[in-house]
Amino acid sequence: MKIRVLGSGAGGGFPQWNCNCNNCRRLRHKQMNGKARTQSSIAVSTDNKNWLLFNTSPDIRAQLEAFPAIQPKEGIRDTGIKAVVLIDSQIDHTTGMLMLREGKEPLNVYCTEMVKQDLTTGFPVFKMLEHYCTVKHHPVPLDGSSFTVDAIDDIRLYTHSLKSKAPPYSPHRHDPHEGDNIGVIIEQISTGKRVYYAPGLGEIEPHVLSAMQTADCLLVDGTFWTEDEMIACGASSKKAQEMGHLAQSGPGGMIEVLNAIPDSRKILIHINNTNPILDEDSDAFKILNQNGIEVSYDGLEIEL
Repeated sequence: MKIRVLGSGAGGGFPQWNCNCNNCRRLRHKQMNGKARTQSSIAVSTDNKNWLLFNTSPDIRAQLEAFPAIQPKEGIRDTGIKAVVLIDSQIDHTTGMLMLREGKEPLNVYCTEMVKQDLTTGFPVFKMLEHYCTVKHHPVPLDGSSFTVDAIDDIRLYTHSLKSKAPPYSPHRHDPHEGDNIGVIIEQISTGKRVYYAPGLGEIEPHVLSAMQTADCLLVDGTFWTEDEMIACGASSKKAQEMGHLAQSGPGGMIEVLNAIPDSRKILIHINNTNPILDEDSDAFKILNQNGIEVSYDGLEIEL
């Protein structure tokens, strides 16, 4: 099984177009040891030909152009993309579907009922695409049962609900429902190898920890280093958990959680432009290294 990190940044990418924070400013002026990042998405395959996308960021066109394995191979119109799994309905995870509108076949989208509702009401991408390629929606279970995706061989998925928030545009932003945000176990059937993917984790609930403990590789929320990161840099008045993310540092933070899972490869994804781990010379980056935790980057490939 191969996992390709198409984009590793949080909403806005890095550097963010209108941001003059310490990280964005220094990267633009080549004063920082770091990498630019597009907004988060991954692709998974077992044959290096047919790919399952997890999220479709606004940067998807550039991400696909940087990834030859998924590009057209046959005929005048072709793609390695066979389906899309949406983790949530956030703009930075769904807008890329509009860039896929030229497809000659319906876009197969796997998502929860709550995500489908958001994408037909507050941000009606599904309705917009009715005038182009159209969308074929496939519901995903939240009871721990598994499902497979047509044309994606040897892959089985398990999804469960996470405690998080629907997007600000959502009609139920302040009325959380199961399925607003999900975590996914991606399992290769023939080998039993597993990846746990959750770019938005606000709380480590018992079923989340249990799922993480079964995985050979963890690709999890790397948004913020500290709980008050956005407040400290003057970018927002909200704390990390108010925005649906568990900070890495501090008691009960992601480092502490990952240290309790000794036998997995641990990789952070969905990294906000303000996070000091983007600076590879920073103390924060060194702390992650000391704890055996990697920081994902665009183009990273993981093989299990």
